[in-house]
Amino acid sequence: MTELVTTPHRSQPVFGRACARLRALQPEHPRVYAVAAMAEQGKRRWWRLSDGAREGRIELMYRRHAAEMISADIAAEVVATALIHAVVGRVVALLVAEGRAWDPGLENLWIHTDNDGGIDWAGLEDTTIRVLDGDRLAGGPGVVSLPCEEAMYVWLAHRCEPPLALIQTSMAHCSRLSPRRFWSLVGESIAGASTYVPDLARTDSVLGVRRGRGLLAALADRGLPVCRPAGCLVR
Repeated sequence: MTELVTTPHRSQPVFGRACARLRALQPEHPRVYAVAAMAEQGKRRWWRLSDGAREGRIELMYRRHAAEMISADIAAEVVATALIHAVVGRVVALLVAEGRAWDPGLENLWIHTDNDGGIDWAGLEDTTIRVLDGDRLAGGPGVVSLPCEEAMYVWLAHRCEPPLALIQTSMAHCSRLSPRRFWSLVGESIAGASTYVPDLARTDSVLGVRRGRGLLAALADRGLPVCRPAGCLVR
């Protein structure tokens, strides 16, 4: 199967083209997988994830959901899942479809909330795209090359751990969501994107699953209790 195809203008930056392809995965919901360049956004309803715990934003999100849902435990999982998707689910979409990634690091990630206080978008301060040596984009502007797939997975796991750990700590402080359940939700987010995105993008589903497993293994190697790669992703 072929890489996800689109026909952007040649002058459009690498990041912009990547997000255009991600928006096209679900045209009726274009923000599900794409992210925004913060240099192009106003700050209304945007907040840095790194400030979320200190300013009480994560707790406020949880309390709003808990007040509206029949179960506080379900509310905790809904909020945690949305935050996890902002960190790892979105970047995994690009990883499994194209073997590329942006930086999901704690200091780089912004969150956008809708009128009801739910998460409907995410943004990046630095929009540099990581690719593998040999990628046709390697050496171009806005791109950094990594030597192999394993290096990509290790780098992504390293960058994802701090924001995920912050979210887990914040959720444990304000809800009864256990660490074990939180990290299983991380595994489910990666497995879900690895399964559904190749179908939406019409790219190689076997390759997508392999990439998802690679990231899960790299997170597990860091001591994070995500589900076992073989158990999370069965195709």
